Order: sequence, then C-alpha cells, then structure tokens
Amino acid sequence: VGLTVLVSTLWGAGPSVAQTPNRVLVMPFENVAHDGRIVWLGEAAAVLLAEGVNARGARALARDERREGFAHLQIPTTATLSDATTIRIGQIVGASSVVLGTLLREDETLVVRARSIALDTGRVQDLGTERAPIAELFAIFERIASRLVPTSSAAAGVPARPNPSIAAFENYIKGLLAETPATALTYLNASLRAQPSFDRAKIALWEVYEELGDHDRSLASVASILQTSEVYRRARFLVGLSQLGLRRHDEAFSTFKLLADSQSTPALWNNLGVVQLRRGGSPQTGLPEYFFNKASEGDPSDPDYFFNLGYTYWFGHDVQAAVYWLREAVRRAPADGDAHYVLGVALASAANLPEANREKELARRLSSTYAEWEKRPANDPVPRGLERLKPNADVLRIDRIDAIITTTGLRDQRELATFYLDRGRRLFEQGSDREAMAELGRTLFLSPYDADAHLLMGRLHLRAGRTREAIDAGKIAIWSRDSEQAHVLLAEAYLGDGNPDEAEAEARRALVLNSESAAAKAVLQALASR
Repeated sequence: VGLTVLVSTLWGAGPSVAQTPNRVLVMPFENVAHDGRIVWLGEAAAVLLAEGVNARGARALARDERREGFAHLQIPTTATLSDATTIRIGQIVGASSVVLGTLLREDETLVVRARSIALDTGRVQDLGTERAPIAELFAIFERIASRLVPTSSAAAGVPARPNPSIAAFENYIKGLLAETPATALTYLNASLRAQPSFDRAKIALWEVYEELGDHDRSLASVASILQTSEVYRRARFLVGLSQLGLRRHDEAFSTFKLLADSQSTPALWNNLGVVQLRRGGSPQTGLPEYFFNKASEGDPSDPDYFFNLGYTYWFGHDVQAAVYWLREAVRRAPADGDAHYVLGVALASAANLPEANREKELARRLSSTYAEWEKRPANDPVPRGLERLKPNADVLRIDRIDAIITTTGLRDQRELATFYLDRGRRLFEQGSDREAMAELGRTLFLSPYDADAHLLMGRLHLRAGRTREAIDAGKIAIWSRDSEQAHVLLAEAYLGDGNPDEAEAEARRALVLNSESAAAKAVLQALASR
C-alpha cells in the first residue's frame, strides 16, 4: 500500500516530481554563403543571443554546456548540422528549446534569420529577419532576444551592460574559436589591446593559461577585474582556482570563503573542502568532510560531492563512512571507475573481500588504469589527488535526480526500482528516449547494479550515437550479470566506435552463450563485409 501511495504521489495527483526548468540552447548561426569575412559571426550570434536571453531573466545554456553536447555525439563544433542532430544535442544538454539561425552579408548589411524549436512539442517559432549594418551587431541580437523572451520583471531592474567595440568583440570570438592556445592568446590579447576593460576577454584568457598549466599568468589575467564588473564573481572564483593551482591554500580558502559568505553554492562548499583536504583542516578552521557534506546537501544529485566525502573519510581512516559515501557516489554515477576502485579498497579494509573484489573487477573493466593501481604498496593502496574540483561557482548539474527520490527512505525497495525500469522499457519501445533515460536513471539510483537497466541504458546511448557511454553501460551490465544481450550491445558499440577487433571478440562471446544469436551473427557479417 505504501508503495502504491508513493507511486500515486510521483505520477498522479499528488505533489509533482521536479520538472526541468526552461533552458534555451542557442546554436551557432549558419554562414549560408560560406563567406570568409563573417565566419566568426556564427559563434558571435550564439554568444550574443544567449547573453540577451539571460539578461531577460530566462536561462540560456553556457557555451561550455553546448560544447559538451557536441563532445557527447563526437561532432566537430564547426560542423553544419541537420535539425535532427541539433535537437539531439539539445536533449543531451537538457534544453527545453533550441534556437537556430542563418547569416548572410550583403555588401555592408548583415541579414540574420532566427527560429526556435520547442523540444517537447516540436513547435517552431519564427523569430523574424533582421537587416542592419554590421556596426549594429549588438542591437540586432538584442531585438531577436526580445522576441524570444519578452522582457520580464526579473530583468527590469538590471542596468544595460555596455557593449565592447566591434573590433574587441571580433577578436574575443576568434580567440574562443582558435584551435591552438597560441592562436587564442594572439586574438585575446588583441581584443584587450583594443579595449583593456573588456573583462570577458580576460576570463577567456584565464581559461587558455589554465589549459597551459600557467597558473601565475591565469591569476594575473583575472585579478584586476573590478568589483563593479558583471563578471566579478566569476573572476574571483577563477582567482581561487589559480591560487589553489599555485598551492597558495590560505589565499584560496579566503577567496572561496568570501564568495560563499556572500552567496553560498554547492560548488563553493566543495572547493572549500578540497582546499582543506590539501592543506589539512581542523575543527577550528573547518574539516574537509564538513564542507563536502554541505555541498552534497545543496546538490544531492552530483556524484562528485559524495566521492569527495568517501575519499576524505578513507584517508581519515573511517572505513565505514568511506564505504557509505562511496556507495552513494556509484549510485549516482555507475560508470565512475575511481569510485568503484576506492570503494573496493575500503571494502577490503572492512574485511568484505567478496564485494571488494567485485568492485575492483568492475573498475578494471571500465579502465586498464586500475590494474596499475593494484600494484601500489599495501599500506598506500589509493592514490592522492583524486579529489574533484568544480570549475564554476554557480552551475548545478543538468541531470538532477528528483529530490523526492532522495527523501523517500525507499532507496532499497526493489519494487520501486522495478516500477521505474518497466516505465523506462515502455518509453524506450515508444521511442521516447529522453523520458526513458530519466526513468532508468531513477532505477539505477535505487538499484545501481541492475543489469537490465544498464543494458537498456546502453541501448539508449547507442541509439543516440554515444558509443563510448554505450560501451561503459555494456561493461557494467556484463559485470552485473553476464548475458548474450550485453555482449551484443558491446559488439555493436565497438563496431560503431571503430574498434573491429573488440567488436568481433564480443560477438563471439555472445555466440558462446547463444550459438543462434542473430544479432551477434549480424555484427560478424558486418565486419566481414568491411
């Protein structure tokens, strides 16, 4: 009866499960004439329109989130995409709508067309056509943003942000698009020469120097950003990261603590914990586990906070606490090899050898790295430096687990996990992949080693072209319960990932389990035809 009541609450007339907020993904606009003079404007359009959406109180995804979608599908960021592929990227990054557009230069006039696609209904909204001189670039996208998101009260009191010069902005965008750090530095420094007060170019400069491991220069690039700047909070967070990279732990702690005192976020609590873990915390200055616990309470869907807790307790010689929190980490991220390995070490220390060996075996399936870790000294089995930093103070994870699940007290109820698995299977069969993925995420939260859920999750990844994620899911499915279907999934994923030797090996393993497997034979036939 209790389970029926809970299910009715989740899906019926009771309190609704938290819904994904409206999130707009603005894609780079297409340069339809392949005009070399305006190549940079495709990315500029996405940046300006996203900023316009955010200024109006709505939520546009950051450039990094958009690039994450490209990386998931292994698509070059400069590729020209079909609407179907664009929609798939939007689904991956959790967007509710996608904005697309085209650019054309006619003498000194820029012609911009834009439209929006709602991902839940497929409804297309025409955002109109703009014709204006390139010198009016900022005004063009301000008008498009006003049609996409009518001015809200949330944005009414926000002063208009001064725009940079066109020359500074062009070099800034070209710096973002540069394929090498050296080229990026050339463009970004040119942007700052054109306009020394252009703080967004300083932020981009920080990112390049950090990529190069030059923490001194990265720190210098953002340390001068004034408190009156719109990006001041972001700049101070980056200052803290640079200070941490330079092992100036006291300064990093002070920087993150001041930000948290003004507006705390899970990422800030987490990074304070990392500082304390590295410099050594105390009850007076704050123990690292205190800060990691605050982070996990603020965002109970992020596995990094739970990993950091378990990892800290391991080095604090509290084995039972380490096991508990590492289990929570793998509950949220079943393919987290580090978490599985450290959990295995902690279980072995707690004299739970059978489960410890299974966790280590799964880690080895996910990566060959862990076979090397097993060669470490018995008195130092876990490497230092695995703690996880957050790169942004204010962005929460996209794929949040519904808060209602984390507070039901029914995490170990197999009936509820089965309920979500059945829903996920039906949605998969109906082609509702995004909804199926959510149901399977709930299943795996409740039952992290459910072979059927991992197998179906792998099928969803494979259908979406995410072959690497499909491979991980297949490995976990086999580790949970060896089956013909899981080996076939792996074979097909390896085939799609361009790894014919592994594809053949998995297909033959499937045939050992079922000599009549048509799917395994189909993989071998596809390999033979190549």
